[in-house]
Parts: sequence; structure tokens; C-alpha cells
Amino acid sequence: MDQFDAENSGDKTFSLPLLRMRGDDDAKNLLINPGGPGGSGTQFIYRRGKDLSTIVGSGYHILGFDPRGVNGSVPVASCYPDKESRSQLSFMKSDYHPLESSRDTYAWTTGFVRACAESLGEHGKYINTPQTAADMNSILDAVGQDEMIYWGFSYGTVLGQAYAQLFPERSHRVMIDGVVDFATWFLELNNLQDSFTDTDKVMLGFFRECLEAGSNCPLSALKAKSAEELQSKVLDFAFKLEEPLSVYVNNSKWGSLKPEHIILNGIFPTLYKPEIWWTLAGRLAKLLQGNATDAYIAWGGKDPLMNPDDTDSNNVIMINDALSGSQHWPQGRQDLLDMILPYINSSIFAPTFLPEFYKQQQWAIPRTHNLQPKKTVETVHPLLILSSTNDPITPMASAKLARSIFQGSQIVERDGYGHCTIAMPSLCVAKHIRAFLGNGTVPTEQIKCAHEGSYFVKPNSTTISKIRQFESSEDEAIYQAQLEMARDPSWPYTR
Repeated sequence: MDQFDAENSGDKTFSLPLLRMRGDDDAKNLLINPGGPGGSGTQFIYRRGKDLSTIVGSGYHILGFDPRGVNGSVPVASCYPDKESRSQLSFMKSDYHPLESSRDTYAWTTGFVRACAESLGEHGKYINTPQTAADMNSILDAVGQDEMIYWGFSYGTVLGQAYAQLFPERSHRVMIDGVVDFATWFLELNNLQDSFTDTDKVMLGFFRECLEAGSNCPLSALKAKSAEELQSKVLDFAFKLEEPLSVYVNNSKWGSLKPEHIILNGIFPTLYKPEIWWTLAGRLAKLLQGNATDAYIAWGGKDPLMNPDDTDSNNVIMINDALSGSQHWPQGRQDLLDMILPYINSSIFAPTFLPEFYKQQQWAIPRTHNLQPKKTVETVHPLLILSSTNDPITPMASAKLARSIFQGSQIVERDGYGHCTIAMPSLCVAKHIRAFLGNGTVPTEQIKCAHEGSYFVKPNSTTISKIRQFESSEDEAIYQAQLEMARDPSWPYTR
């Protein structure tokens, strides 16, 4: 239970499931974390293990694990004793207006944090990133490997950086992709404060690429003359929905579409995945032309601010890592509002994380780790840092900060939009990954790789892979694997 104090653990443990996509008989194990922090490594390997293996080569087993508290781990991080309680007690009244919803959110959170502390018991205090980093040593020991070989995406970069800081002597090949600001994650009250640095830039990029795609982008039917005008048409429509838009599909599917459904359920998560921008454009085009059916089926009928699954691991890990509770936060509702409103107003997407502030403020589980991020770390081998030029949730600035911390590390940048380098195919990125894993090669200067794909491709249409020439069948297979991952709407893990 407590990797840093066996006496404190007594006989209490966590059980972590592993799932491995096998490589060659003499292959080494490459540990994977898909992000979250509530993302399941076993689910990720089940869905995308073959693609990952194709990208890195058969010299590696691709090893996914469920971190403590996540998915199939035991005990799992759930603040409810059963599904019935979750269904009855989950807060489903939040909206896009923090002032109006504040009283309800504050009151509900008071009960929620107590339920978390009671449901999780003693184990709840040890569901955090430093403990999971130490768990990765136990996983290595279990498979008979001394060297850490790792690829972490999004939150997985927090885990990767934590591991490299805590265990630099075992950090032989650590790759972090879509980098989170490590120090802010642990030391700032708003540990997501820099997340939206480039989000508006990516959104405008969506509309700009749409105009450049012409008739290949469904939104071109709106006849806008600039990306800014096209963006205004869409956002003005969403925010002018003063009354929810009633949508009837059939007697088992009907309800209302609200601005937050369009902004937070529709636009925001799709900015992560440029390979599925065509689908977003199609739904928006129909919506603005008076047909809300597709938009409602995809985005409506669910609260955009609530957890999407049956666990609370995302909340528990993030808040246990962070500065939380009365020791760090003002406890009055109005004091909290005064504190967070400047951030909430900084981006139309910031309300995505609104409930987390209330939970961090009132959190009743004590922080048990004492990780203090270091400003300089020398690992046994430098890290490879991967980043998109314009990432909607983990900006390039965070990748550059990681480079300044980990001596000898360097950035491989995939030009363009999307979350993590794998958001669009790039053989250049794949070759740098293979060189790093195979020979330890770290570029001497920051590398910018081109993306290889179109921003607006109709689903099931002819792809670039069928019309371009590849130097080898292996290159074509790598490209196809990257394309499959880029088009998976369920990954990267989003709230």
C-alpha cells in the first residue's frame, strides 16, 4: 500500500493488472501509460497494442498496467459503494454558468468529499503519482527487468517525470509525449492553470484548416470569408442558445442541447484529434443549418462536467497529488469563487475543470506524499520529449520546461495541431522514437517533424496512405498504425 514505508503498509496491498502485447522472444518491456490520470493501461493495450508494437518495432513487449485506483486495480478509486448509489447521488445539475451553479456545486461537493474519504478508507491516502511511480519498479521486478523503458502520454508525462526524478538510476529510456508542467501539477493551487495556453490557437486552427480544405470541410457551406468569421458563426450560435434546444429523435432518445454540450462535449475533445475534425465539422454544419439530431446524439444527454466512467480515479489521483483541503484553500464558497473566476473566464473551455476546484478546496483525504519537484535532474540516460506544435491541453511551453529540468534531454516536435505527437501520423517522429529506443539517440537540437495527413478527410474515404509512395513496406505499416491511433476517438483519455 505504501511503497515508501513497508511498516506503515502492514498487510495492506494494491493489486495491479498487467496486459502485454508480446514482441520478439528476447524483447524488452516498454511500459505504457495512456494518460488521464484515470486512463487504463490494460484497455489501451487491448485497443491499440498492435499499433504501438508496429510503431516501436518487435524488439519490445508493449506492457500496459492499470495504476493503483484505476479500472481493474484493487481496490479501485470509487467514492460510491455501488453503481446504484453513484446513479442516485452523482451531481447532474452543473451548467456553463459558474455563478449560478455555485451554491448547488458547493453543497454537493461537501458530501462528495466525505463519501470519498469514507469509501476509500486507508488505501485512499496512497492513490497518488509518487506511489504509482514506485509501483512501476515492482512491475519491472516482476517481469525481470532492471531498466525502465517507458512511453507516457499526457498525464503519463507527469508519471514519467516523477519516475525519472525519484529513480534516475533506472531511467534508461523514458519518453514523455504531450507534456504537463510537472512543478505546477504538484505545487500550485490551480495545477491546471497553464493547460489552455494554446487551446484557442488550436480552435482557430480548426476553422482555418477548414477554409483551406474548401468543399472537403462540411462547414464550408456557411460561406465564411475568414477563419475568425467562421469561428464567430459557430460560437455565436452556441452562446445564443439562451434556452436549451429541444431535440427529439425517437421515443427513447430525446432531450435538450445546451451551449456547454456544443463547447465542452463537442468542440473541446475533438481539438485533441485532428484526424476526426471532419466529423466535428459535419455535426456543426448540420446544427447551424437547423438539424440538431447528430449533435444531440453525440454530445447531448450527458453532463459535460461530470466523470464519464464508473470510477473516481481521475479526481482522486489528481487531487491527492495536488495542494488540497483547508490547509491550502480558502473554505468559503464566495472566497473560492473570487479566487477561481479569473481562471474560469480565461478560456471558454476552462469550465471543463470547474468541479475540480470545489473538490480540491474541500478534500478530506490528507496528502501523504512529499515529492518536491527538482529544478535539475540527471538521469542515467537523457529523456526524449515529444510534443505537438499546437496542443490544446499540454502546450509546447511545458515540453521546453521539462527539457530545462532533465539534463541532456531534447524535444522532437510534430508540426501541427492535436494532443500528443500521435494525434497525426508522422514517420519522422516514429523514426526518432525508434532511434531513441534502439540506440539511445537523442537529437542535439530540437527537431521539427512534418505531419503526414489531411486535416479534413471524410470517414472511410481514400486516405493518403493509398495514394502516396513509401520507401518500404515497414514505413507503410508504421504510417497505417499511426493513422489508426490518430483516428481512435476514445484516446487520448479525456475527462
